[in-house]
Amino acid sequence: MEAFRLSLADAEVDPLANRTDRALSTIKRGILTDRLRPGQQLVESDIAEVLGMSKTPVREALKTLVGSGLVTFSRFKGAIVRELDADEASAIYDLRLLLEPEAARRAVAIGFDTAPAAAALERAAAAGESGDTAGMSLANREFHRGLYLGCGNPLLVDTLDGLKDQTALISVAGWRSAGGWRAEADEHRGILDAAERGDADAVAAATHAHIAGFVERVMPHLANGTDAAEEGDTATG
Repeated sequence: MEAFRLSLADAEVDPLANRTDRALSTIKRGILTDRLRPGQQLVESDIAEVLGMSKTPVREALKTLVGSGLVTFSRFKGAIVRELDADEASAIYDLRLLLEPEAARRAVAIGFDTAPAAAALERAAAAGESGDTAGMSLANREFHRGLYLGCGNPLLVDTLDGLKDQTALISVAGWRSAGGWRAEADEHRGILDAAERGDADAVAAATHAHIAGFVERVMPHLANGTDAAEEGDTATG
């Protein structure tokens, strides 16, 4: 139980949120930061005990996570953190390659505030320097979201949010870019520089190259069932 308690620690939860939202935020952060691993069973009673609440809000939170693709439900095992195979991962990244560069291009063309993306990039770098892989993963996710958030299409934003959540399952499973976090930070900086110049086409091209490069480096490890984390630092694509 103590290990499970630690896996749900340090969640940044709105103190005014209701119990279901608190449970949802805590479990989701545990998944996105590698504390709750793909294939790990999520027992309602254990989570409820750790969070100091009844099983009902935990059950509702798990249902939401099933809907978002982060959790699966088995008749025999109950709720477990979703495990992605190579084909599923490839499909998710294929969709990101189709949607995210265009969303970023539109955001720059419309004219968006680059400050949140820049701040996320700084947080990611600081986390990388300190060895905080969980913090770096979350900051990198916010960097990407900061680029496409202003695309002008809420449905596109929601779709990309869901895809980013699912790509986290690939990273936390240990299939990581051998280039390391510094290489990823350099690519992110290039994308941000283009955004700050207002060059929408350059942002789209750099975003596409960044995601495609991650796929090229990581997908062979998924197909072979090997762990790229042994070769380099974490990267979230």
